[in-house]
Amino acid sequence: MHLNDIWQQIVSYSSSINLWELIGLITGILAVLFLIKENILTWPFGIIYVLVSFVVFWEARLYGDLLLHVFFLVLNIYGWYYWINGRDNKAEEVPVTHSKLKPALITFGLTALGIFLFAQFLMALPNIFEGVEPPSLPYWDSTTSILSVTGMWLTTRKKIDNWYYWFAVDIIATGVYFYKGLYFYGVLYLLYIGMAIAGYLAWKKSMGK
Repeated sequence: MHLNDIWQQIVSYSSSINLWELIGLITGILAVLFLIKENILTWPFGIIYVLVSFVVFWEARLYGDLLLHVFFLVLNIYGWYYWINGRDNKAEEVPVTHSKLKPALITFGLTALGIFLFAQFLMALPNIFEGVEPPSLPYWDSTTSILSVTGMWLTTRKKIDNWYYWFAVDIIATGVYFYKGLYFYGVLYLLYIGMAIAGYLAWKKSMGK
């Protein structure tokens, strides 16, 4: 599909977008903006974004993304709790830190294993649940899903490493969503690429205070 065709699809979709999808778009951007600023409002906006996104991925048969957002809901609630209660008594907020080498390697290894295993699960879904259509792009779907779970976990713990995972997710997801014709989500994740870079730089600066 040519760039002009994609643009026309985006314009057409924009004119017909429903209220819930618009709310999802706005809250998704706001959640990342507040995350960059280390503002606790990232969590309530993240929860709203997750709730609105469920139906989109079901209709697109991106079951990995659908299940991913279930984890996101849990992790948004946990992150909200941890950012309030995980700080030291004298600290105003939870500080940004790096993961140590051994935990970082373990996290990476578990993530790689999770990508493979989750892809197998996605491909088995039609055999497990009657009426479920075969998944679309199971390995790419699994990759964005598991990388996102890892990124989200590191985000809740305020580890700067989270931005490495989000950057990879944003690049892959942008391609997947454009390929699937989910152009609004493709544009959103294209925007997230720049925001991931900005987030990393902002958090790195915060560590230097």
